[in-house]
Amino acid sequence: MAHEPESHDVTRAAEPSLLRAALASRCPRCGKGPLFDGFLKLRSGCPACGLDYRFADAGDGPAVFVILFAGVILAIAMVAVELLYEPPYWLHALLWAPLSVVLVLGLLRPLKAALIALQYRHKAEQARFDQS
Repeated sequence: MAHEPESHDVTRAAEPSLLRAALASRCPRCGKGPLFDGFLKLRSGCPACGLDYRFADAGDGPAVFVILFAGVILAIAMVAVELLYEPPYWLHALLWAPLSVVLVLGLLRPLKAALIALQYRHKAEQARFDQS
């Protein structure tokens, strides 16, 4: 497997917690090296422990979770504000448009890091079929 420890022996007890690795966007094995090169572009590997990140493929998972989480949070907040204060529609647009952008961008990176950390912890890889 591409993400098995090669020359660096990092035990399961030394690994950072899933939450800590996801929130800090750090390597799921050592917790020290950065996971991303830019906002969402995954690095090729960890500069601290040498973990190869080629196993990681979060796909559309982070976007789906962001839509679900942000959608629920925003929908509840919008309904609550409407029922409590009854603001005009232009104020709704002024309030919720920037908040939704901030919420979506704020959740996207940690959720992608969490899915990659889960892939590493559970050794999840794409299915391969033998051609024998």
